[in-house]
Amino acid sequence: MTDSCLDLPVEDDRADRVAWPAIISLSLGVFGLVTAEFLPASLLPPIAQDLSISTGLAGQTVTATAVIGAIAGPAIVVGGRKLDRRLVLLTLTSLLIISSLIAATSTGFIPLLVARVLLGVALGGFWALSAAFAMRLAPGDNLPRAMSVIMAGVSVATVCAAPLGAWIGATLGWRAAFYLTAALGVVVFLLQAFTVPAMPPAGHASFATMGRLLGRRSVRTVFFVIILTAAGHFAGFTFIRSYLDDIMHLDVATVSLVLLAFGVAGFFGNLAGGALSARSNAGAVAIAALMIAIAMAIVAASSSVAAIAIAGVAFWGFGFGAFPVSVQNRITRIASDEVESAGAIMLTTFQVAISSGAVIGGLLVDASGPIGVMAFAAVSSALAAAVMISGRDHQTEAAEQAA
Repeated sequence: MTDSCLDLPVEDDRADRVAWPAIISLSLGVFGLVTAEFLPASLLPPIAQDLSISTGLAGQTVTATAVIGAIAGPAIVVGGRKLDRRLVLLTLTSLLIISSLIAATSTGFIPLLVARVLLGVALGGFWALSAAFAMRLAPGDNLPRAMSVIMAGVSVATVCAAPLGAWIGATLGWRAAFYLTAALGVVVFLLQAFTVPAMPPAGHASFATMGRLLGRRSVRTVFFVIILTAAGHFAGFTFIRSYLDDIMHLDVATVSLVLLAFGVAGFFGNLAGGALSARSNAGAVAIAALMIAIAMAIVAASSSVAAIAIAGVAFWGFGFGAFPVSVQNRITRIASDEVESAGAIMLTTFQVAISSGAVIGGLLVDASGPIGVMAFAAVSSALAAAVMISGRDHQTEAAEQAA
């Protein structure tokens, strides 16, 4: 009797303890995944030349990663629902290593495509389960900060991947860039193996569960906000270079600095999103969408005043940096009982929004030019903020924050 009584406080204390080394290993892991995803953006010409394929065909391997990721996320959540999440995580990191090695040693289009498909599986699985990982490793009020740390890996990769890939490609060759992500994957695998504890499966992940989640008004609201915000953002970001070149007439060096400012601001936006989510997760989503809307309105209206337009682009990066971490934290609050299934739906929702945004942006840029695309992004994001604010149940959120 005495032993059991003494054991209970110890178990409770461990349940509330944050596994920060494991959280950091997840951040490094997502840094490696996103870096590997973005590397081809700066390496397509030498890849195409070395493999004797067209640049357009090489570019399709990038598309394959995104498409496979959208499919793999829900499939891994459902197919691996009985597996320890630590084992799933290590398997996904292994795919990063294998994918990078296959890409680095590719002799033609097919091996490169296989490499990118495997990377898509790893990306899709990680994004679908990332909120669940964080929730298990950082319970309670520590979750927003933990999500911010994990998402910081995305922000750093977004800033570093393209210029780092270009530099390595120019000095050591494009294959060296993929060898580097393989080496990073090995380091991450070892860190995760030593720091991530066993995480037995929780919830009842299934396609039926996903359907039931969509029956919740709060869940539908968040996913609608994701579609509006992400579609607007990616419509604008797809044609940001056209805006900077054709409308603002900036030189290449200045364009690079503006895009760097966007990425750096996104990193700090990520930190701000985590801090805001700790106070109000629904409010953080609305504020992030509103910041994007204001920034896009500035960009659309101030193209003739370079300083203001560039400041608008940086503010845009800050707002979008805050958005994903805010959404992740909101999902873990309103679907904490089935966070893995909710994460799978969120992944697919983002992919649909990205694809839709690119299509809409393409139509608008042909019809009204880059400024029309930026205006659409402003309106779409403003509508998202309005939906989030109007759909917010203040009494429910007060209870959530008090829990």
